[in-house]
Amino acid sequence: MPDRPVHPWMEMRWRALKASAHSLICSTARPRMLRLRSSLLPLRSRGFSRTQDAELSDRKMALDHLIFAQCILYFLAFVFGFIAVVPLSENTEDFSGKCLLFTRGMWQNENITVSKQRFIVEEWGPESCCSFTTFIGIASLILSALQAWRLLFFLCKGHDDSFFNAFLNLMISSLMMFTVFLSSTIVSVGFNLWCDAITESGTMPSSCEDLQDTDLELGLDNSAFYDQFAIAQFGLWAAWLSWLGISVLAFLKVYHNYRQEDMLDSLIHEKELLLGRSSHRDSDLSTGMI
Repeated sequence: MPDRPVHPWMEMRWRALKASAHSLICSTARPRMLRLRSSLLPLRSRGFSRTQDAELSDRKMALDHLIFAQCILYFLAFVFGFIAVVPLSENTEDFSGKCLLFTRGMWQNENITVSKQRFIVEEWGPESCCSFTTFIGIASLILSALQAWRLLFFLCKGHDDSFFNAFLNLMISSLMMFTVFLSSTIVSVGFNLWCDAITESGTMPSSCEDLQDTDLELGLDNSAFYDQFAIAQFGLWAAWLSWLGISVLAFLKVYHNYRQEDMLDSLIHEKELLLGRSSHRDSDLSTGMI
């Protein structure tokens, strides 16, 4: 049986019904998909922000601990610098400005008939050695006090150094570590040479410590030189250890600031990628609905 011909107006009506059904489906499904998409995006953003906040909180806590450790070491450097400066200044006053370090001399008989010996100074040590060690001790004392106060202020206010300031502190700490080490070496070596001179390299029956109770007849007050330089050596070497720890922590702080800037850049990049993917998917969804 042959097919009956379709009337043109029926075909047009069928197409109109099909188009209206398609538009009805799109109008009802598209808002639901967009609402679902918009509800998923805040959840993902909140999860991302929580991860970011947790990482920043951990790094902030680590930074606070680092600053607190630096404050302690600066305080120790201040104390040990004070311990070193006081006896050095007292010795300079007792010896009337003459430097005991690297001083050379020998014991000689006063005359042929009398066997009494007297210590004769052949050459006093350079005054620059004593002046340099005293200056470094004072510089260590002042700088450590200023840095401790500054870091304590940062710790209370929650501030932090920039990368440039942290790097500058690293350079200053390294310089102080080197100069304090140099001063400690000068004091130790110079004082040992003085003790070798007055004890004739250990051949004298009295030790260097015992000879401080003996009047060397130098026209000076030598009643406490051994105690003074023993305390000064302790203060300088302890200050050097403090500055060594400060330099290590300063390096860690520079590394921390570098990693923090790198982390912030990566987090910003990840956030941009996340937002870019979300907008791209929204555009694809809109295109598919159309």
